[in-house]
Amino acid sequence: MEQQTLDATKDEDVKYIYDKLMPVLYRVAYNIVGIEDIAEDLCHECLIKMVEKQMQFPSINDAKFWLIRVVKNASLNRVKRTMRERKAYAKAFKEDARTIDTGEEELLKSETSEIVNAALEMLPEKLKIVLQLKEYSDLNYKEIGRILGITEGNVKVRIFRAREKLVKLIGVSDVYLSR
Repeated sequence: MEQQTLDATKDEDVKYIYDKLMPVLYRVAYNIVGIEDIAEDLCHECLIKMVEKQMQFPSINDAKFWLIRVVKNASLNRVKRTMRERKAYAKAFKEDARTIDTGEEELLKSETSEIVNAALEMLPEKLKIVLQLKEYSDLNYKEIGRILGITEGNVKVRIFRAREKLVKLIGVSDVYLSR
């Protein structure tokens, strides 16, 4: 049946293309996706696409080249989609890395917070304010200096002194530090 034009609207031409090219198309798809059922489905989808588009080919070789290109692209897209889905599933089902504090840890943190706040209140105002701005407001030394109208060096000295006094007031062994 070596005819000049193959027409995807004619059943006998579609059967001829299927019989001649299915083994080649299948090998292309299988070599890319690696799964028999999926490779076969991709080949059938491409043949259906040929029929839906009512393709006409001057020869079996033209049909072969067009179908191989379509099967190859469909197979590569399938592999990419599968990889994206795997990444999405892995991300969605990834174990939660957050930890839940035990009752004891909660109590220790609460007590430590109370101790630190009480010790902060005992600091002189000029030391307390720089430490609060640094630790609780997340400001850098230059910004704190601008706010308080003092030099950046003076801010560093005051923060150092405030931390030293806190250690003396609290005592390191009485404080629960979490990560």
